[in-house]
Amino acid sequence: MSEWLKKKSTQQAASKSFVYLLLIGGSILFLIPFIWMLSTSFKTLEDVWVLPPQWIPKPFIWKNYFKALTVLPFFKYTINTVIITVSCIIGTLLSASLVAYGFARMRFPGKGPLFFILIATMMIPGQVTLIPTFILFKYLGWIDTFLPLIVPTFFGGSAFAVFMLRQFFLTIPVELDEAAILDGCTPFEIYWRIILPLSKPALGSLAIFVFMGTWNDFLGPLIYINSMDKRTIALGLQAFMGQYAGEWNLMMAAAVIFLLPCLIIFFVAQKLFVQGIVVSGVKG
Repeated sequence: MSEWLKKKSTQQAASKSFVYLLLIGGSILFLIPFIWMLSTSFKTLEDVWVLPPQWIPKPFIWKNYFKALTVLPFFKYTINTVIITVSCIIGTLLSASLVAYGFARMRFPGKGPLFFILIATMMIPGQVTLIPTFILFKYLGWIDTFLPLIVPTFFGGSAFAVFMLRQFFLTIPVELDEAAILDGCTPFEIYWRIILPLSKPALGSLAIFVFMGTWNDFLGPLIYINSMDKRTIALGLQAFMGQYAGEWNLMMAAAVIFLLPCLIIFFVAQKLFVQGIVVSGVKG
């Protein structure tokens, strides 16, 4: 029996070591493009094409970042992007949580079919509704403003956001609602004082999703924004690549600046992100 246990433990250790080696190899494989981008951003244009590539630049050209930030008004583009991103996060968290609370806690006729229709909209590509939506915003006079990018998030956000929060709300015991009702709380007070405070992991995960999607959004600003002073960072980076197509060191410096906030937020909130995703799928 002891030999069998020893053999089994050895097999488990070997299997775990293989998995770790596989994960480490995959991580290195996925990190190579990022490391190359970071290394290139500190090189001279001549050193970019040196073979084999120099992973550690000699010397470090810090002025690449200064030039990348000053040739176009990236500071203005960053402010525009922050305004849109923060507004979208607030709108999505408020509206999606209200809709999800209704589907998770309230009883009303047609609740099941309505939720099915909501989930079915996730299968509709955004390109299908692009032209009707553009025509609607054009009639409203919202073209070349931030409104088409912000206002829709205050009307439910997205079907995925509602689904994710609804799944999390179902994991919160209904007994808390019943106790709150006995204390005289209204449905909105239950939502505001009980459901939302207990849903911080899911709300944090959703905020990260919205941030990533809005910060990296290129198609929306490209369609609705025409003025140069209202561009987002994604549009500014595309214009930068058009003007400096051959200067890879400057393009990589601009790309690092664009990517840095996403990396910082993801690694800082990684624990909250994973916790929210795991718990949101516990109950259907």
